[in-house]
Amino acid sequence: MKNAFPCLLLALFVCLSWIAAAVPAERPNIVLIMADDMGFSDIGCYGGEIDTPNIDGLAAEGVRFTQFYNGARCCPTRAQLLTGLYAHQAGIGFMEPSNNYNKPFRHIPEYQGFLNRRCLTLAELLKSAGYQTFMTGKWHVGRAPGQRPTDRGFDRFFGIWGGASSFFHPKRG
Repeated sequence: MKNAFPCLLLALFVCLSWIAAAVPAERPNIVLIMADDMGFSDIGCYGGEIDTPNIDGLAAEGVRFTQFYNGARCCPTRAQLLTGLYAHQAGIGFMEPSNNYNKPFRHIPEYQGFLNRRCLTLAELLKSAGYQTFMTGKWHVGRAPGQRPTDRGFDRFFGIWGGASSFFHPKRG
């Protein structure tokens, strides 16, 4: 059970690559949603009591993850969702490098605070299969040049690189 999520994501990647190669004119649109500070069972399609008709509608006609392990914090969870690996394998064992709590661990590759080059992102994989890739929201897995969303497979990005910011009044940089 411990390795279920990476295997599930690998199977998804393989299936998507096969579908993209087999039927290039009819590629499905893929929308992946991650909401910070929201529990698995908060939304309607997973049994929650919150009314979420739009998300429920998307889920009814799509694929829902049922064996995803969150990383207990936003950065590790994003790393896992983007790569299909445990957060430590992707280089995000704790938080981004600018987080003061991360300072004692920055010299350890598993805690470097940004996605390493030993992993592929979902966007890099889909791009190699001919998809256009777009991201909006909070990236929070590397903000330096070479670590940003457009450096890791996304064609376009609209959002913020780090955390503890505002979408309405983002901090410079």
